[in-house]
Amino acid sequence: MSTVLVTGGAGYVGSHTVKALAHAGYDVVVYDDLSAGHEAAVDRIARAYPARSVALVRGDILDVARVIGTLRAAEASAVMHFAARLLVGESVREPLGYYRANVGGTLGVIEAMAAVGVQHLVFSSTAATFGEPLTTPIDEAHPQRPINAYGETKLAVERALPHVERATGIRSVTLRYFNAAGADPDGLIGEDHRPEEHLIPLAIAAALGGPALTLYGNDYDTPDGTCVRDYVHVSDLADAHVASLNRLEGGGPSGSYNLGNGTGMSVKEVVETIARVGGRPVPHSIGPRRPGDPARLVASNERARRELGWAPRLGQLDTIVDTAWRWHERSPRGYSV
Repeated sequence: MSTVLVTGGAGYVGSHTVKALAHAGYDVVVYDDLSAGHEAAVDRIARAYPARSVALVRGDILDVARVIGTLRAAEASAVMHFAARLLVGESVREPLGYYRANVGGTLGVIEAMAAVGVQHLVFSSTAATFGEPLTTPIDEAHPQRPINAYGETKLAVERALPHVERATGIRSVTLRYFNAAGADPDGLIGEDHRPEEHLIPLAIAAALGGPALTLYGNDYDTPDGTCVRDYVHVSDLADAHVASLNRLEGGGPSGSYNLGNGTGMSVKEVVETIARVGGRPVPHSIGPRRPGDPARLVASNERARRELGWAPRLGQLDTIVDTAWRWHERSPRGYSV
């Protein structure tokens, strides 16, 4: 099997994909500045797959020379690019930093690939490129009209990729996540953001004695008044990355895919599921709506099913919550053990 360079591979979705790659028989070099990722996640995967080479190189994607050197040393045949800044609110306050990291950094990685001759790229994008949905479920033909700098920066890269392919021959698969959630079912790795902004880990923390959860708005045009989102298990996302790489390695064309379960769950339903699965109430209060929060965001995953042969294996909300609960109960301080 070949070697894959995974930028941001010490982060949440990145680390689960590193594990999936190792499980599929690939050697992996993780390239991460550890500003948001965890060296311990990479170490755990390396120990769990001793027959594979899973190594960490600490570096910044803006350092193109270092990326080139890492690609050459690894003799990498493909890149999976996760490294990015990804907080919507922060992107509104700090747009220049987001353009520098998410656009400038990604183009630097692609420049390094072109310099070394690496021809396969799997790019981590987001449902935020769609902005306010006109229809649901959202398929790949839905207009892309981001409403924040985070979504704009990811869309800028998406729009650059066809031009890059014509000039360099680099083929790519773009994967737009909806709401990544859950943790590795084996318990090896999980979610550890600092600060944490995702609903499920915040609700679990509240149930386990942490700060009470705030639900932002209960007056949306939804069955129970709270926002509806499409929660997709992080290990299912990881599987989609491996399937995308297989498509490129098999000579398949570039493409873009929406990744979700295809069903929506309300914030209230998520909180109720966490209380039931964990056997503890989730202390919470109702706060005002957050600007820019659409009432519904639900994916159509039909193209991914058809062209990648991908389908969620862990799509039930109870399953997603159970894996997350077990991770946070065992590791209340995340990787800080």
